[in-house]
Amino acid sequence: MHIADQSGALAAQRKPFYAQLYVQVLVAITVGILLGHFYPSVGESMKPLGDAFIKLVKMIIAPVIFLTVTTGIAGMSDLQKVGRVAGKAMLYFLTFSTLALIIGLVVANVVQPGAGFNIDPATLDASTVNTYAAKAHDQSVTGFLMNIIPSTIVGAFADGDILQVLFFSVLFGIALALVGDKGMPVLNFLQALTTPIFKLVSVLMKA
Repeated sequence: MHIADQSGALAAQRKPFYAQLYVQVLVAITVGILLGHFYPSVGESMKPLGDAFIKLVKMIIAPVIFLTVTTGIAGMSDLQKVGRVAGKAMLYFLTFSTLALIIGLVVANVVQPGAGFNIDPATLDASTVNTYAAKAHDQSVTGFLMNIIPSTIVGAFADGDILQVLFFSVLFGIALALVGDKGMPVLNFLQALTTPIFKLVSVLMKA
C-alpha cells in the first residue's frame, strides 16, 4: 500500500511533456526557424529579445560557477580529493574550451557562413577586429596561463572571465576547506545562496 502511494505521488509530481524544458527549447527553436524563413522582418525586430536573453545568461554564469565549485570543494574533508577535483575542473574547462574552438574552426571552414552574401570584403571595416586578431597572434602559453590569474577578484566577475572565476573559485573552496569549522558560516551562507541563484537560472531558462 505504501509503495502504491509513493507511485501515485511520483505520477502526480511528473510534469506534462510540454512543461519539460527541452521540449520548450525545441519548440522555441522551431518557431525561430519558421519566423526567420517566412517572416524575416519580424524575426529581425525580435533581435533585442535574443540579445537580452544572452546578456541575462552571461550575467548568471559567473555566480553559478563560483557557488557550485566553491561549495563542492569546501564540503570535502579529504584535501587530496579536493586537489583531484580542482585539477579535473580545470582540465574539463580547458578540454571543452579547446573542443569548442576546434568545432568552430571546422564548421567555419566547411560550412563557410556568409559565403553567399553579396558583399565585397574590401569594403568592410577590419579595424573592429584588429585588436582581437593582434591579441590572438601575440598570445603565448605563458601569457595564457598568466591570464588565468585575475588582477582583482571583482574584476574577474565584472569582466565575466569564466576561467578567472573558476580559478578563484577553486582557490577559495580550498581555503574554506583548510580553515575547517571556522569557515562553516561562510560555507553555509554560500550553500543557502545557491538555492535562489539556481531558482533564478530556472526562471531565466523559461523566460
